[in-house]
Amino acid sequence: MKLIIATIKPFKLEEVREALTEAGVRGMMVTEIKGFGSQSGHTEIYRGAEYAVNFVPKIKLEIVVPATMADQILETITKTAKTGKIGDGKIFVLDVEQALRVRTGETNEEAL
Repeated sequence: MKLIIATIKPFKLEEVREALTEAGVRGMMVTEIKGFGSQSGHTEIYRGAEYAVNFVPKIKLEIVVPATMADQILETITKTAKTGKIGDGKIFVLDVEQALRVRTGETNEEAL
């Protein structure tokens, strides 16, 4: 099994969720986060005063899938979340040793 952690732009969330559902993803965790990467934040003007926004709003998706699906899910997220502009996000893939569904006791891929 693989844990896919993806950071995307907030306005892409629904489009990415729909694409992942069509690709066979049955669940995911979504968190609103703030961070910065290459863009290092930006400046905004509010009531005539300029101020720095050091952290940019992002959405973090956490998805556990069978290892055989990981490449397909990476491609789906990449294709759907991409705008071609700086700050589109990052995707990390980690190995998952074990999964357990609390309600039924199912383990590993059956728990997904």
